[in-house]
Amino acid sequence: MTSLISALWVIFHPFYVSITTINHNEQEKRVEVSCRIFYDDLEEALKATYTGKVDLINAPNRTELDSLLAAYLRRSFGVAVDGQPIPLRYVGYEIEDDVAWCYLEASGVPAVTSMTVDNRLLLSQFPTQSNILHVTARGKRRSTKLDNPESRAEFFFAK
Repeated sequence: MTSLISALWVIFHPFYVSITTINHNEQEKRVEVSCRIFYDDLEEALKATYTGKVDLINAPNRTELDSLLAAYLRRSFGVAVDGQPIPLRYVGYEIEDDVAWCYLEASGVPAVTSMTVDNRLLLSQFPTQSNILHVTARGKRRSTKLDNPESRAEFFFAK
């Protein structure tokens, strides 16, 4: 009976969460970003922004979908290192079970003392959206959770 109540709770009270991992790769002088987002939520966000059919699993035109997804991510996600915005390049996405893994990266980042993350993924679509951030630089990992409408977090890494 308890498992039935738990199942009904999830059905009638869905949760909205994304998990973003940002790693500074010192050797490659690169910031590497992976966003784990429920693909149906991501499709809903893309549909709210763009006209036409959006299907992340069976994309009729993968190039066009990649372009839409790259534009959405650029508009909804940004990173500044040591106070300077860094240009993130869309690498691609893949589907694993019920989530989409979206990948971004920035080159030419030799060191990180501080990082500011602006994560507005899905905030317009879901009032209860939470975005979890895990950031690693200088061998140290920092994490936080941003609950809608929060979208900005700062991380500091001592020299």
